[in-house]
Amino acid sequence: MAELVIAGAGPQALTLCCQLLQKRPQWRRQLRVLDPTGTWLSCWHSQMRRYEIPWLRSPSSHHPHPTPHALRRYAQERQRSLDLEGPYGLPHTSLFADFCRSVVADFQLGSHVQAASVQQIRLDQAGPASLEVTLSDGAVVAAHRLVIATGAGVPVLPSWARTIAAPHPAEAMQHSQSIDLAACQGLRGQHILIVGGGLTSGHLALGAIKRGARVTLLCRRDLRSKHFDADPGWLGPNYLKTFRAEPCWHRRRQQVLEARDGGSITPQLVAKLHQARQQGSLQLHEHCEVEEACWCAGQWQILCRDGSRQLADRIWLATGLHQGVSHHPLLRQLLEQRPIELIDDQPALTSDLRWPGTNVHLMGGLSALRLGPAARNLFGGREASQRICRAAMKA
Repeated sequence: MAELVIAGAGPQALTLCCQLLQKRPQWRRQLRVLDPTGTWLSCWHSQMRRYEIPWLRSPSSHHPHPTPHALRRYAQERQRSLDLEGPYGLPHTSLFADFCRSVVADFQLGSHVQAASVQQIRLDQAGPASLEVTLSDGAVVAAHRLVIATGAGVPVLPSWARTIAAPHPAEAMQHSQSIDLAACQGLRGQHILIVGGGLTSGHLALGAIKRGARVTLLCRRDLRSKHFDADPGWLGPNYLKTFRAEPCWHRRRQQVLEARDGGSITPQLVAKLHQARQQGSLQLHEHCEVEEACWCAGQWQILCRDGSRQLADRIWLATGLHQGVSHHPLLRQLLEQRPIELIDDQPALTSDLRWPGTNVHLMGGLSALRLGPAARNLFGGREASQRICRAAMKA
């Protein structure tokens, strides 16, 4: 029996493995990490590359290594301190990737990811002491504890996008999750309408402009400029102390929504977008939403709710992802076997992030009712790892 099975091999899963092995090196042989790619941080690397993201939005102290200053020390030792951007030391993407590779090597985790995914969870009806997971290769693994750290959700599609009747080429309308800027062909001279006001929309806009396209950015409210996607007070005890003392799950959910407050863009990215606007390659329409879109004669005809009209060759939807129990196949299985309270499709977990009545822990955005609005970030990964480690070692 495996002591611990981890579904996912992203930054949060790596954070958990490093914390566990720092405290219990002997667990190496009882630890199984599962990811379809068979490698660490593959999806993360892919996203950074596809959107051409130059640096992270998290401070240099937030990373998978258990020591907070490990990334800054790594940069200094390799004379790469200039790859830490601004007063918060935001790491350049290449620096963070190299650092994570060194962390994997230091903790001897390079060959620890099995190229498989969890397809089915079967709980022990007698209690939470053990469970079985069926893998994509058909293997059945008995485990004492399972951690689900699989990250992304299901693309959010606006209602008007779901009701388009006329057929259109696949590349004419894409959600950001399927866009790879480097693979986009024939953008020069095209007009691209990007829907969304978050960080992804900004990176896609700059990538399209770089390839000779004209871009119109549609935001349903003001284009908001923030250093982080939640106030820095949520990255420590300032706000979390009060949040953790709140007994009402619904009020906690409301605090999470208000803290994240939809999408925002970093000041550096806003400055680049304003420059593109001055040069005429970008149009920005704030407080504007699409009412309907029609594919006609090889072009999009778009009617907005304010009565304005747009013509575009492509529509890119940077409208985010659904993150909830109903959108996660494994969590739907858990809900069927062990029904629990859901608040706006979010699970009410135990203090050690377990699905109540089981030995299944959740990491990422679905732990936000316990960890707060930064649950999906690197900071949240560290907080989650500490809780899960304590539970595993206590057991």
